[in-house]
Amino acid sequence: MCINDTNRRDFFKTAAAAGIAVAGVPALAVPASAHAQEHTIRVGEKIALTNVRIFDGDRVTSPRTVVIDNGRIGISALGARRIDCGGAVLLPGLTDAHFHLRDVNTLHALAGSGVTTGLDMASFPPSLVDSLRGLPGLTDIRSAGTPAVAAGSPQSRIPTFPADAVLTGPDQATQFVRSRVAEGSDYIKIIIDEPGLSPETVEAVTRAAHSAGKLVMAHATSTATVERALDAGVDMIHHVPMDSALSASVAARYVSTGTVAVPTLTMMEGFGKLGIPGMDYAAAEGSVTALRLAGARILAGTDANLTPGIPVQPPYGTSLHHELELLVRAGLTNREALRAATSLPAQAFGLRDRGTIRVGNRADLVLIDGDPLTDIAATRAVRRVWVGGVEYPPAAA
Repeated sequence: MCINDTNRRDFFKTAAAAGIAVAGVPALAVPASAHAQEHTIRVGEKIALTNVRIFDGDRVTSPRTVVIDNGRIGISALGARRIDCGGAVLLPGLTDAHFHLRDVNTLHALAGSGVTTGLDMASFPPSLVDSLRGLPGLTDIRSAGTPAVAAGSPQSRIPTFPADAVLTGPDQATQFVRSRVAEGSDYIKIIIDEPGLSPETVEAVTRAAHSAGKLVMAHATSTATVERALDAGVDMIHHVPMDSALSASVAARYVSTGTVAVPTLTMMEGFGKLGIPGMDYAAAEGSVTALRLAGARILAGTDANLTPGIPVQPPYGTSLHHELELLVRAGLTNREALRAATSLPAQAFGLRDRGTIRVGNRADLVLIDGDPLTDIAATRAVRRVWVGGVEYPPAAA
């Protein structure tokens, strides 16, 4: 979520009474949705998708056959149940590189929109994340767990927020990272607000995380905090500034340092519509334009959430399609936008078994009507979805 010194007071007018969690809240016991209850798991079925055109990361191919065999992309169609796809386009399963877990319905909503991998950017307690890992036929997740925050920050005021994640100095960094690793965090998240964690603390957490073999995600929503994140050597910066667009020189630093950008334009657009001083969506869009021109790696993430009190709540699943459209409006080509939700997040997060349609990869697949290289909105026309080889019914349009 996008909270910094310029909008904190306005934000609290909306959210303080609810004790909001900018980076995640404990799960609630929510009954499965009607769509979720309709889901029937058929594990291990061998299927041959015939007459299907494939987005191979560069182009949409001529019609061919793709085999799903025991949850993976297979070789032989012998003995497979055949499905004639009528020339429809098959995409690798989509990835949302920034969302916040709520409950199992989160996974159902993602899967129904063709989002087969979800990268949670902070949720607690660890039992929530653990309960949602590896569920057959549902979106596969990774999580940052609890983020590092500054004393006095919005997150630190949540009554249930873990005390050991509220850092007052760099000497706490190593223990913070050890605790997250012990809880099973897949990567480490740092909330960099203004004012907030000191540069020394951000650098210490980054060093400790890298020593533990973990990637570092930084929340930064202003030009100043983006530069602080770059100075610290984080691996990915989530959000883009809304106070002013990134300059060409700062955008070039993403490239020279190998830092990945996850702009979350969907969330920035929502905050831009609230009329909060210092939050201009044009600056966010301009930042993405600058990053693209510089050659930075850009991933598609939405900041989808159901956090109580947050005034902008992009819906799970469908918002990723909107994110792709916003990335294209900001200057990415359709091909680049598709890669931002398929092969690039798989590469950036070291998920070597997905992101492309090739033999041996997970059978995470989305069949759509229309050609997304011609019209990026075609990704919304989801006809069928497979998650790890299990078919999931698409959400109603």
